[in-house]
Amino acid sequence: MVRKAHHQNYPRINDEKNKYFGYLDETKLKKHIYKITSDELIRIINEGIHYANNKASRSILCIDDNFADDDLKKYLKKQGKELFSYFLKYFDDPASTAHACLKRHYKDVGKEQFRNRTLQKQRMNSGWRYQYIAKETASASKRFLSVSDLGSEEADFNATINMENQPEILNIYVSVKNRTNTMGGQDWPKAISALENVAIHDRNRQGPYLCVFGIVMEKGQRLIKTRQKSKIPHSMNTEVWKSDFFWPFFSNHSYEEIMNAVLEVLITFSSQDNWDIEVPNDLLESFGECCYECELLDKEGNFNDAFKLVGLFCHRWSKGK
Repeated sequence: MVRKAHHQNYPRINDEKNKYFGYLDETKLKKHIYKITSDELIRIINEGIHYANNKASRSILCIDDNFADDDLKKYLKKQGKELFSYFLKYFDDPASTAHACLKRHYKDVGKEQFRNRTLQKQRMNSGWRYQYIAKETASASKRFLSVSDLGSEEADFNATINMENQPEILNIYVSVKNRTNTMGGQDWPKAISALENVAIHDRNRQGPYLCVFGIVMEKGQRLIKTRQKSKIPHSMNTEVWKSDFFWPFFSNHSYEEIMNAVLEVLITFSSQDNWDIEVPNDLLESFGECCYECELLDKEGNFNDAFKLVGLFCHRWSKGK
C-alpha cells in the first residue's frame, strides 16, 4: 500500500527572512557533547577503506551473498580465466608490459590487471568509503540515540536524535552521494520519492522523519530540490546537505578535518594500495593456472620469460612451440 507523504512536524526555521526558512532548525536538536579523538577517527577511516574495497570487489564480480561455496569457486575460476584473457587483449605495449611483468609473481600481476579493469569503479568505491565513515562517526559522536545501517538501494543509514523541549525524537534517513551531479536532474525526483518511502514504511519509526541526501565531497551548506518550472519542492521533508553542513552535523568534525584525516591514512598506503581492491584468492589462482599452462611462470609462480609473453601478446606463440 502506497502511503502519502505528509509535512513532518519537526523543528524548522520559522524566520521568513532566513535563507533557510522551512529547513530543519538544528539549534532545536541535541547538541554535540563529544569530539571523536584523532586515533578513533583514523581507525574508522581505515575500516572504511577496507569496507569499500571489499564491497567494490564483490560488486564488480557480481558475487551474490547466497552463492553456495562450490558455485562460488566455479564462478571465481571462470573469472580468473576471463582476467587472463583481458591481460592478453588489453596490454599497453607488448614489450614494456612483458618487461614490467618479468620476475613478478602472478598474484601481483593479477591484482594489477583486476584494478585496471575496474578503474571506472573508483568513484563507487569512494562513495562506499564515505558512507561507512559518515555512519560510524555519527555513531561514535555520541550525539545520536541510535545509528542503524539500512544498506538499501535508496537509503544508507538511519540516525535518531532527541529534540529539545519535545518528547518526540527525530528520525533522519540518509543517502550518501559524492556530489550533487552524481545524479542527473531527471533522477532527483525519483530518488527523493524512494528515500521518503523508506521513511514512511519504516515500521520501527516513532516520531517524525527527515530525509537527507548527504553530499560528502562538495562545499556548501544546504538546499531543497525543487521542480524546475514551479520551484515547488519535490518534498518539504527532504534536504540536500553539502559537506560544510553534513560532516559537522554527524561527526562533529569539519569537512576539511575529515578530508585531512583521510589523506593521513592514505599516505600510509602505497599508491597502488589506495585502490587495492581485495581480489578473491580463487580468482587469482585461476589466473595463475592460465599462466602456468602457457609456460610463463617458474616454480615460485614468477614470470620468467618475457619473450614468450610478447609472443602471446602478438598472437605468435602457442603451447608446445
